[in-house]
Amino acid sequence: MAKKSSTAKSKAKYSKETYAYWYESMLLMRRFEEKAGQLYGQQKIRGFCHLYIGQEACASGAITALEKDDKWITAYRDHAHPLGLGTDPGAVMAELYGKATGTTKGKGGSMHIFDKERNFMGGHGIVGAQVPMGLGIGFAEKYQGTKNLCICHMGDGAVRQGAVHEALNLAMLYKTPVIFVIENNGYAMGTSVARTSNVTELYKIGEAYDMPSFPVDGMNVEAIHEAVVEAAERARKGDGPTLLEFRTYRYKGHSMSDPQKYRTREEVEEYKKRDPIEQVKATILDNNILTEEEIKEIDKKVKKQVDDAVKFAEESPWPDGKDAFKDVYIQEDYPFVME
Repeated sequence: MAKKSSTAKSKAKYSKETYAYWYESMLLMRRFEEKAGQLYGQQKIRGFCHLYIGQEACASGAITALEKDDKWITAYRDHAHPLGLGTDPGAVMAELYGKATGTTKGKGGSMHIFDKERNFMGGHGIVGAQVPMGLGIGFAEKYQGTKNLCICHMGDGAVRQGAVHEALNLAMLYKTPVIFVIENNGYAMGTSVARTSNVTELYKIGEAYDMPSFPVDGMNVEAIHEAVVEAAERARKGDGPTLLEFRTYRYKGHSMSDPQKYRTREEVEEYKKRDPIEQVKATILDNNILTEEEIKEIDKKVKKQVDDAVKFAEESPWPDGKDAFKDVYIQEDYPFVME
């Protein structure tokens, strides 16, 4: 059970620009996901849809800790990461609609957002599949002699996959520059961690491979930033990977079809007292980093961004049927693609 938030004022440890980014980026993630949920209910968005509401600090705090050439990969709860990295919200929304102007031209939908320009290597629908892929991306950076790394996000349910453990083992063996992040929202698809594992402190899984592994308050963007900075320094020095367990909480269900009968409303409300956006907002106002008016201007800006994204998605064209055969193979005249 979450602890109640403290009434003590939080001291600012970072720059005005950093706090402003955290507030604005997390608010954009929140408002975008809230709108996506509404649109799903209206059947504007179809298929699967997994919202990030409550977990925004996991993406936003990591982004400020890393460099622009670092690589990102995650699971299918993947709308927020590219938004934080700067992907056009209209392109993300259009992808949720299945429109041709989407990030993957309407072919991927909610679970497969990509943005090569921002080194977002995608959301992936197969549970745990992104973890060995993240290892491979990190290995490629090491092989090419760069100082870049790959941060690989997964949910708490993914740690049951054998491929995850294979990846952790090889990452330590080859001292690969990867930061493995478990976004532990407590329930995977709908079953609590305590009912699926004897090991409930998931960061300890990394210790089996002698990997530096730590728990992190996933509702606190500052704590996440600090943990990722430390892990990144280790990776860039050639000391290999780190496993971080972000102890977070989703306010919505696993997906839009989840009735959430496995938890109480009281539990959800208790966690909302530690809301990551409200924590940052309080720090900003307590330390006079931004004024109430500046906060309101950010709120207006974000609302307009989301409204514009919906308008863009609504007005965008559907993909042409012929496009189903495009972007399948890098070799355009691949012999098995027939007219």
